[in-house]
Amino acid sequence: MSRTDGSDPGTSKRLGYLLKHAQLRMAELNDRALAPYGIDGRELGVLLVLTGREPTSQLHVAQRLHIDRTTMVAVLDTLEGKGLVSRHPHVDDRRRNVVELTETGQDTLRRAIEASDEAERELLAPLDPQAARHLREALQAIVIPPDGRS
Repeated sequence: MSRTDGSDPGTSKRLGYLLKHAQLRMAELNDRALAPYGIDGRELGVLLVLTGREPTSQLHVAQRLHIDRTTMVAVLDTLEGKGLVSRHPHVDDRRRNVVELTETGQDTLRRAIEASDEAERELLAPLDPQAARHLREALQAIVIPPDGRS
């Protein structure tokens, strides 16, 4: 379980411990929320990168999510097998694979976002809305570099 009873001040007040266990709790909630759509959090991340964009390369998606190329190919194989994405050679550079959401992928993504948003609300429920907003903003400041590239 990712929660602590707070009885160990040596760990339960450490930022690394708290961030790790908050992430584990978020993953638990998100996995449960996404299960009806047949995807996990990593697959949701890939679908999110692909949404609203021109078809993009596998390499771009891997770089954007900081996933190595081999793992990215495996994730895309899985998503393609589920009918959520399609891949085809780039028109101008046949060595490059282009990835895009299928119609089923777009529908799954829309529903999965709603479910994931609900999981986030559940995670943040112990906080008042202002504290939840501040937490999100603080984490964005840490995760997203000043140049805006992640």
